[in-house]
Amino acid sequence: MTQKSKMTDATKVTLDVAEMKSVLMDQKDFLVPVVQEAVQAMLEVEMEECLQAGKHERNEQRLGYRSGYYRRRLITRVGTIVLRVPQDRAGHFSTQVFEQYQRSEK
Repeated sequence: MTQKSKMTDATKVTLDVAEMKSVLMDQKDFLVPVVQEAVQAMLEVEMEECLQAGKHERNEQRLGYRSGYYRRRLITRVGTIVLRVPQDRAGHFSTQVFEQYQRSEK
């Protein structure tokens, strides 16, 4: 096993504000994937809390089983995101991220 040598001199990073602004203006949808991943992660955590077990986890406290996903389109401030909402076999899971028939952010 080899050890990596630590960098001793500080690396200086300079940002050109005009260049960064032009990059962000060219990519209008740069926040959409970030928001989509964050909301998707929240849905997965909610499902784990509902079932008291993670994906493929076997334990005595488990309250149910997963049953795939359904797609949900949600309109947010940053744009339209497509989510994979987890389901459970018994149909007890209901997310707190959005209401049942809600299609856009409040």
